[in-house]
Amino acid sequence: MSILITIIVGGLIGWLASIVMRTNAQQGILLNVLVGIAGAALGRWLFGDVLGVGGAFTAGTFTLKGLLWGVIGAAVLILALKAVRIFR
Repeated sequence: MSILITIIVGGLIGWLASIVMRTNAQQGILLNVLVGIAGAALGRWLFGDVLGVGGAFTAGTFTLKGLLWGVIGAAVLILALKAVRIFR
């Protein structure tokens, strides 16, 4: 059951991040899920572990704060992918 929730929350996070970063037309549902899951992990690691920003440890959880940190992490991931020209 937790894998299904991870896929659903990852898809939601990836979709919201793709809207914010204006790559929604380039991403399908599979890429939204992958970017959302990886972005939430990146957000938790970068903002929580490295920078020590309070509340970033909830990235990817199904709370408003967790979704926000996940979307921020996914947006950073999309920005990095744009830098290496995977997204335009």
